[in-house]
Amino acid sequence: MKEFLEELPKLAKDTHIANKKFFTKLKKNPPKKLDYIMQDLHDEEFENTDCLTCGNCCKTTSPIFTDKDIERIAKHLKMKQPQFIKQYLHVDEDGFHVLQSSPCTFLADDNYCMIYDVRPKACKEYPHTNRRKFQNILDITLKNVEVCPAVYNIVEQMKKNIKVR
Repeated sequence: MKEFLEELPKLAKDTHIANKKFFTKLKKNPPKKLDYIMQDLHDEEFENTDCLTCGNCCKTTSPIFTDKDIERIAKHLKMKQPQFIKQYLHVDEDGFHVLQSSPCTFLADDNYCMIYDVRPKACKEYPHTNRRKFQNILDITLKNVEVCPAVYNIVEQMKKNIKVR
């Protein structure tokens, strides 16, 4: 996994233009069963992928923290919400609460999440490759190719399995 993570930025860069073209066509004319296709590709990939051997998402990017996430996590940590926000979060250029720094403050050395049971919704749903109405998150998926080896593999399988015009 370590070698693949080292290669991933170059692989993502090398496939970016082809991926963008593929996603543009896919957005214009998605197959009727795209969500089912994506669920299958997601499930197949995660039969062979153990996120605990990677953790790159937690090491390099921040999830968006919703108000409900903040409330739930602050309660779990026995903190008041303003204190939690001040200690761990800031507002990004899009107006979202995100972590102040990376890697994630709650990522342990063994890639386990210290707040796994109450983690943000965005973390629960990551890498979003099995989300309904998948064609609506193609921009996020294109970015996640650079971060997540599983997403890179899923997109490569998409290009092989889905014919777009």
